[in-house]
Amino acid sequence: MIEAFPLAWPQHRLRTKLPIKAAFNTRGRPLTVADAIGRLQGELDRLGASGYVLSSNLQLRLDGLPRSGQAEPLDRGVALYFNIGGEPHCLPCDRYDRVADNVAAIAKHIEATRAIERYGVANLKEMFAGFTALPSPGAKKSWREVFGYHGTQMPTAAELNRTWRNLAGKRHPDAGGSHELMAELNAARAEALKEIKG
Repeated sequence: MIEAFPLAWPQHRLRTKLPIKAAFNTRGRPLTVADAIGRLQGELDRLGASGYVLSSNLQLRLDGLPRSGQAEPLDRGVALYFNIGGEPHCLPCDRYDRVADNVAAIAKHIEATRAIERYGVANLKEMFAGFTALPSPGAKKSWREVFGYHGTQMPTAAELNRTWRNLAGKRHPDAGGSHELMAELNAARAEALKEIKG
């Protein structure tokens, strides 16, 4: 299960030795983490991604978003985990010396990738094939991935149970699913309810 904190850097990706200063800004001011996340969420929505988690070393609020006003962590890298068409992908970035700039770089990468698809040269599946997230051995999906919630959504217990009933109707062995899919759904529900109820 991928967590938003601390940073879950993909093992297959080498780290940048000397991060550089970026030129991302908002009206001439350095980009804030909140602005960068807003850009990223917009691109993910346009991409049609689901189950996304932005992993970094920024401390989080209760809603899963980074707390504002905190100092840059020593490791400013970020890794975006998400699904497209049920396939897990990961876009890590540590090229820049600020977390906000690394988040903005991922947003720009997604924007550029969508532009390539519009030109008809390649489709999204082909373009993101090289960014497939390799699960660690024995890794299980987070409850958010199983239910299709992105990293900042916090459903109520009633909303979660409605979604569970809908998914159970598809995953149950009697409905064409499997025991494994149903077990994964039940475990995710228990984990989610525990987190929701605190």
